[in-house]
Amino acid sequence: MSTPVSPSRRRSRVPAPGAAALRQPVDRAKVGRGSVRRRATGMTATEAAAALEDARLQQHLDRDREDLAADERGPAEVGEWERIAQLLATTGGTYDPASDAAVQDELAAEAAAAAEAERLDLELEQDLERQEQLHSNGLPERAHLLMALEKAGLLGTTGTHYGAEGPLVLHEPEDRHALDYLNEYGEFYEMFRILEGYGMAPPRDPDAVPASVRAHSALLRAMAKAGTLEGFDVGHAVRLAQADPAAVLALAAWIEARGRSSR
Repeated sequence: MSTPVSPSRRRSRVPAPGAAALRQPVDRAKVGRGSVRRRATGMTATEAAAALEDARLQQHLDRDREDLAADERGPAEVGEWERIAQLLATTGGTYDPASDAAVQDELAAEAAAAAEAERLDLELEQDLERQEQLHSNGLPERAHLLMALEKAGLLGTTGTHYGAEGPLVLHEPEDRHALDYLNEYGEFYEMFRILEGYGMAPPRDPDAVPASVRAHSALLRAMAKAGTLEGFDVGHAVRLAQADPAAVLALAAWIEARGRSSR
């Protein structure tokens, strides 16, 4: 049976179309830091200090360039050279990004962010697939059909008051899937709970169901789908089905076909 969707995750009746993810702008500061790390690999503290002075000089020379006024790469490169020069002055040896704790922490954070983005993309893809499934195979129409039958009081009753030989309406296997559609959208949630209470269990052996029951069930379902149940005396459907089930099945099929052709 359907698992109720958390209220915070239920949707409006018409879900907004998914918007394509915007392309992320280039992080110029990150580009600058990466460039410095590549150039610094293998450098000693003395060499890194010299490279820092060169970077500061270049930054000074570029100070009046309007095209670089908002460019974060230059300042980021100076900052990275300062950090690496200070690191080598403390640790000695030559620079290796693989042993730089700041670089490794940054890479770990990027990997975690990428994994989270991938998870969200997968979740979005699954959600879109679910939405496609919920709006295919006639599930919305079937859901409204069940709502009409419930409103008319035709579900969950044996119909003995009308002399029927079984339920007035038989459930079909797809009725359970229609509950998923109702469960997805907040405005239908109360109806989902009501319909869920009927169990929606189809007959174990449809061929064992009396022909009259199959006939008036088909007719009532067809009328509910066509929106013509209001004011209809269900006893007429039962008596017609008992008198000539084949004719009633043909009438139900005709109503179904007329409904499809009018859409």
